[in-house]
Amino acid sequence: MSQPVRPDPNQQRQTPSRSAVFLDKDGTLVENVPYNVDPAKLRFTPQAIEGLKLLVDHGYVLFIVTNQSGLARGLFTRADFARLQAALTGLLLDQGIPIQDVYLCPHAPPTNKLEPGCLCRKPAPGMLRQAASAHHIDLPSSWMIGDILDDVEAGHRAGCRSVLMDVGNETEWRMSPLREPCIKAKTLLEAAEAILAAEPVTPPGEAEDSIGKSVVFKTVPPQPHLLGLSF
Repeated sequence: MSQPVRPDPNQQRQTPSRSAVFLDKDGTLVENVPYNVDPAKLRFTPQAIEGLKLLVDHGYVLFIVTNQSGLARGLFTRADFARLQAALTGLLLDQGIPIQDVYLCPHAPPTNKLEPGCLCRKPAPGMLRQAASAHHIDLPSSWMIGDILDDVEAGHRAGCRSVLMDVGNETEWRMSPLREPCIKAKTLLEAAEAILAAEPVTPPGEAEDSIGKSVVFKTVPPQPHLLGLSF
């Protein structure tokens, strides 16, 4: 009598296989209206729809990753943001652009440099890592697009390549290898075209800084209990 075959646990694990583009919301995807939760005030940035359609047509999965300290400040509720999120993702879906998921950080930034911050507020990479874990995303072949260098740093720290939407929203310009964008673009269409024209990804866990030196990104397991979870 033959022995029952035990399942191979290695075969049960899903290998990350999809490439994603992580999008900052305010100032990148939609025009920045501080602490806005009114769907009537949503306005897409120039050529956003064209750029996102191009990425979707080439197989990229789209996520929104957004800092929303207005929650911690008591300026709006999660229900308020949920209504805005539904309106925003609905508008995009009407254009044939599905958003795989939306991740937000509800925390305010630290009040001083000695105070530890959360793991999800960009430039921390928590939201990207949580999305990658939940949706089997291959981070080395994925991209982060944002309008400030905190977005760029979050992408690099997660193991992605990063695009800076150079539209005047970055004002501090605190530079380091992790805050050096791979690409600068004026619109999401320009960003999408540059992503599609980019060279193949470097081996997982490595990226190149502007000087050409290898920068190693250590993989840290996601910690969902400390993150701003998606709705």
